[in-house]
Amino acid sequence: MLALKIGFIGLGRMGLPMSYRLLKAGFHLTVHNRSQEKVRQIADSGAHPAKSAAQVVQQCDVVLACLPDIATVEELFLGRDGIIAHARRGQVLVDHSTVGVGTSKACAEAAETKGALFLDAPISGGVERAANGTLTIMAGGPAEAYQQALPMFEAMGATVRHIGPTGTGTTVKLINQLLCVVHSLAAAEAMVLGVKSGADPALVFEVVNSGWGQSFMLGRNAPVMLDRTFDDARAPIRTYLKDLGLVQELARGLGVPTPACDLGLRQFQAAAAAGFRDLDVSGIVLPLEQQAGVEIRRKD
Repeated sequence: MLALKIGFIGLGRMGLPMSYRLLKAGFHLTVHNRSQEKVRQIADSGAHPAKSAAQVVQQCDVVLACLPDIATVEELFLGRDGIIAHARRGQVLVDHSTVGVGTSKACAEAAETKGALFLDAPISGGVERAANGTLTIMAGGPAEAYQQALPMFEAMGATVRHIGPTGTGTTVKLINQLLCVVHSLAAAEAMVLGVKSGADPALVFEVVNSGWGQSFMLGRNAPVMLDRTFDDARAPIRTYLKDLGLVQELARGLGVPTPACDLGLRQFQAAAAAGFRDLDVSGIVLPLEQQAGVEIRRKD
């Protein structure tokens, strides 16, 4: 399987460490990115540089992409000179980006016309887990394509699952994002309530995070609130705002009520409008602090 030629397009915060994991696993890797500086960086470690997405597709058996937004995904996969335009029969194309189900299905249908196989395989875990190869990867699409891509996924992730047909990987990622938002908002609300009551916020976090009220997002976000490091936006509010719109779109199409999503979307929209859109997701606490007249901070 290592004899397969693998391509990776998009060397951003997630894509670059994911590509390094593929190199470490011994794959023949060809890479492309709009910023050629990152291409040169990983080329120094053994990757083969490509000047275009078309070149990657022409040279590789499996093509992976991790892109920042829906517009870029649609341009790179569906554009006139994009990935699918140059795809060939039997080739496996994988999108690790977070998009809507409609975009994933459009890519799969376009790939099918070329005889290629498409997987929507979004990721979760953040930059740290991308670097150490412990991402969660959820894939939707043909089982045969999943089996071909599985060795690559296992080089990058610790929890790797084939969810089902096209769009199901994207659906599970959107569910993940919904829970991240709801838990982040609940954690912010709880921390503000504790501080307003006069409790030491560090102790609020320590005690609650050891009880049934714990959550991953409380564990992740509370230290950022306590240290006021919102500018280190590893997961910015704007990203979750985009994803909430996709969750709502999916839910409306299925006729599923999402009261928590609707509330979260309003709160995130208000935070963005207040100038916090580029801050870390933990910054959702800032409008609540302003309304309550308190500030979460470690005591001296």
